Amino acid sequence: MIRNLGKAMQVAGLVILPVAMLMQLTGGIRAPTGSFTVSAMLIMMVAGVAIFLLGRLVEGYGGR
Repeated sequence: MIRNLGKAMQVAGLVILPVAMLMQLTGGIRAPTGSFTVSAMLIMMVAGVAIFLLGRLVEGYGGR
């Protein structure tokens, strides 16, 4: 059960990355943050990588 959750998190992390790129290309996302703008694509990509890594850890612990 935990192992499947980890795999699902890995898939979600991998899906977020191309979705973020697609949204950036179509102009669907912009993230103003004060005096400078940080692309929301970068934020989404970092979140995707973090979710993937957490999923890998969860899958590893679930396989014991």
